[in-house]
Amino acid sequence: MGTGKEYYVEPVEEGYSVKSLGAKRASAILPTQKKAIEKALELNPDLKPHVARVRHTKAGHPDQFEKK
Repeated sequence: MGTGKEYYVEPVEEGYSVKSLGAKRASAILPTQKKAIEKALELNPDLKPHVARVRHTKAGHPDQFEKK
């Protein structure tokens, strides 16, 4: 059973943070985006995390989120 919270994965100096909506502190900081996504799914397997884009693609650019 998950926490019921929506999680966001964003790049930070130390790697990638996993943070719930409205939280001041990260739930976790991990070295790779993949590990951060896995942690967000572990915290709430019922909802896909929102993941910050880190590069330009046809679907979007940095500073936008996508659901993984």
